[in-house]
Amino acid sequence: MQALIIELWPIALGLLATGLIAGILAGLFGVGGGIVIVPVLYNIFGAIDIAPEIRMHLAVGTSLATIIPTSIRSLKSHAAKGAVDWALLKRWAPGLFAGVLCGSFFAAHLNAQLLTGVFACVALLVACNMAFGKDHWRLGATIPTGAGGHLITSSIGALSAMMGIGGGTLGTPIMTLFGYPARKAVATASGMGLIISIPGTLGFMVSGWGVQNLPPASIGYVSLIGLLLITPMTVAAAPLGVAIAHAIPQKRLKQAFAFFLAIVALRMGASLLG
Repeated sequence: MQALIIELWPIALGLLATGLIAGILAGLFGVGGGIVIVPVLYNIFGAIDIAPEIRMHLAVGTSLATIIPTSIRSLKSHAAKGAVDWALLKRWAPGLFAGVLCGSFFAAHLNAQLLTGVFACVALLVACNMAFGKDHWRLGATIPTGAGGHLITSSIGALSAMMGIGGGTLGTPIMTLFGYPARKAVATASGMGLIISIPGTLGFMVSGWGVQNLPPASIGYVSLIGLLLITPMTVAAAPLGVAIAHAIPQKRLKQAFAFFLAIVALRMGASLLG
């Protein structure tokens, strides 16, 4: 028993640190924390010899579960500052929900290499946008409605579910590309994370039900141990990220995070080739 504790405590410490960083990022950028949680879980599950064919699915499903309480806490904090656009959130909800259902279905039928590849490619694109994107770049003067709006929201929902991320990772930059104020985009994206993470988590629980070689205390592709260690830290740290977001310029922080994210994406891509 003592040997097992000695072996597992670095992993537990890593999960707690991951939760702290993810919570701050959730409040700071509206990214839900999953963009950090997924690659860390992927490597931790590898360190404890989780089968490669389910490792990425387990990381994505567990990440989505941790985003539920983080998004609630972050949304409440932004709402207290009057920054959430509830009308836009209500308009986008059906498309996001439909996208999550499709993304969860496709993720369940993708092999681990393809799912890892999706994460690596999209994460690299997000990193490039954070590092090199210009404030004056625009796709349009206003956020699209109708068929165009549904296409955007369903795509955000599908990709977010497949990557195990909150909607802010994709939703925030897309909103700003249509001239939406950055701080309000971050705040509203925290609500998108909630719409994505609840059905996404349920989808990965169902699709992983009965799968062989899952670690102990897992419900489908959701590790309850990972959830219990990461979640308290993300919930506690999210308001700190919100406070930072409303207090300081974010340009340098975005560049630093973009560099980190690019390294993560490239390493995951290299693992597919190796």
